[in-house]
Amino acid sequence: MADRLKVDLSGAPQTMLATFYAKVLDAGLPRPILGDQLARQIAERIDYDWSATSITAARSPAVTTRSAHFDRWTAQFLAVHPEAVVLHLGCGLDGRFFRLRPGPGVQWYDIDYPEVAQLRKRLYPSAERCHVLAASVTDADWLRDIPADRPTLMLGEGLTMYLTERDGLELLRRVVDGFPSGELQFDAFNTLGIKSQWTNTVVRRSGARLHWAINGPDDIRTAVPGTRLLAWVSPFDTPEFGRVGPAYRLLAKVMSSVPALRYMAQYHRYAF
Repeated sequence: MADRLKVDLSGAPQTMLATFYAKVLDAGLPRPILGDQLARQIAERIDYDWSATSITAARSPAVTTRSAHFDRWTAQFLAVHPEAVVLHLGCGLDGRFFRLRPGPGVQWYDIDYPEVAQLRKRLYPSAERCHVLAASVTDADWLRDIPADRPTLMLGEGLTMYLTERDGLELLRRVVDGFPSGELQFDAFNTLGIKSQWTNTVVRRSGARLHWAINGPDDIRTAVPGTRLLAWVSPFDTPEFGRVGPAYRLLAKVMSSVPALRYMAQYHRYAF
């Protein structure tokens, strides 16, 4: 195709190509977990050596179960707050707005590095109420462009581990202090997950670094005043993980017997 877009990213922005490609592969499976057909269509417009991501169809559930989980939590929030703001931080090429199709009262903001935001604008269709902001999520300035008069969901999928602890906590505090009420939803790695990052092929090949370890809800509640825990779960304990194949279920059974492995990755949800 003559109009295919050549992509050349490095570091943390490059990792979003791996998570995006997992969704593309999932969409072609007989029994997809996420079933994001728009991702599959968009991938056809990208000139990139997808083998560099190291993602295969067999490995895609590691991504798609997480995305399906946060789709569900996001939908739950919007069902209670039909006139809300959603801050989709570090959105990459994820198409959550198009999967969920939130109602007319929702203002949605996809926020990522300028090079990612530019690519996103060229690949995804424009949509009323879906705004793409080019910024580092750790900058404070972009928050000034967000309406602060309604319940707000801060969503960070595959984000916190790339931030330093200082930057991450300051980000959470700015959201909690800057909006009247809402939720924080994000995933995290514990100390073991951060220390074993050398085993993560996606991170290693991109040249990215993982920094912030979160070992449980107390790490957030004590550092971010005004937060109240709603849920803290291992990916292995979610309904979405129940849809994976036998090999993944066996791995989960083995890892779940050791707390540090069971919560090496975690899903966090807080009200504020």
